[in-house]
Amino acid sequence: MAGITYPRPLVAGGRVEVPAPSMGVPEHLHGRLRDGADALTARGLSVHVRPHATTPGLVPASVAERVADLHDAFRSADVVLPPWGGELAIELVGSVDWHALAASRPWFAGWSDISTLLLPLTTMTGLATLHGANLMDEPYELPAEFARWTEVAALPAAGTVEQRSAPRRRSRPWGAWADEVLDRDGAYDTPTRWRALDGASEVAIRGRLIGGCLETVSLLAGTPYGDVPGFARRDAPEGTIVYLEAAESNAVTALRMLTSLRLAGWFDDANGVLIGRTEGAAVPQLDQDEAVRHALGDLGIPVVLDFDTGHQPPQMPLVNGALADVVLDGPVGSITQRLV
Repeated sequence: MAGITYPRPLVAGGRVEVPAPSMGVPEHLHGRLRDGADALTARGLSVHVRPHATTPGLVPASVAERVADLHDAFRSADVVLPPWGGELAIELVGSVDWHALAASRPWFAGWSDISTLLLPLTTMTGLATLHGANLMDEPYELPAEFARWTEVAALPAAGTVEQRSAPRRRSRPWGAWADEVLDRDGAYDTPTRWRALDGASEVAIRGRLIGGCLETVSLLAGTPYGDVPGFARRDAPEGTIVYLEAAESNAVTALRMLTSLRLAGWFDDANGVLIGRTEGAAVPQLDQDEAVRHALGDLGIPVVLDFDTGHQPPQMPLVNGALADVVLDGPVGSITQRLV
């Protein structure tokens, strides 16, 4: 049994490196990028946006250049925080020296396609990573019941953070680009209500968190970079809590991906599963709930739907590797994460 290693706590003046291992930001959104950096600077952090982060295109540079930039960012950072996700972080997976990254012990924060890199860093080295923040998300407001990623990254050894389901408020960005990214009507004025797949009103789960974006982490299943069963054996004797969220896949595709993870043993040591909200489309005779039920409904463990993670805001920061307690008590849900 190896156990989880936690990054150094983030302190005032901490250095935030912003590489783009997946996709850079196009010029018309550089104002949004600057707003995010300014928001962190106002919180007393030192933000360094690396050149690839402002290079547009499907990828900002070659695989070798992006790998070298990621390694360099890890060597100097207290937090490595990509601007956002993208499409092709998977190109880097086989070229990264994961143990060299872990030896530097910064926080690695991100989500969406960045899950492709967070997951193997935790499963292969035991270094905790932080799902639920990219730099372009930083100006957004969060419900008071949620923690900011900066608060989680600042926790000391054995620190604890508790978060609860909340009124589903619109995340509000700053700056002239707000209309572009807030194109939905209405406000989030209904609760973020988690639901048990089997209809239970009371649920209690304990285990070590591991997961990410379903479309990206499912591509790692069955490889050394997505060895969640091995992670469970080495680093999670308490069992795991697997959390997953679909960016936009329809119900059939989600069912296929969940089944692939099941075949790869991702749920063999799980004490529960958390499924994030999605706008993925239903198809004839199959909606998203039924997709989860088909894939996971007979596991004999709690499965919680509409959890606050992923591409439908708001989302909570989750620490891959943290020991978590998830409780559902009627309409109220809570998650407590312990950095132990």
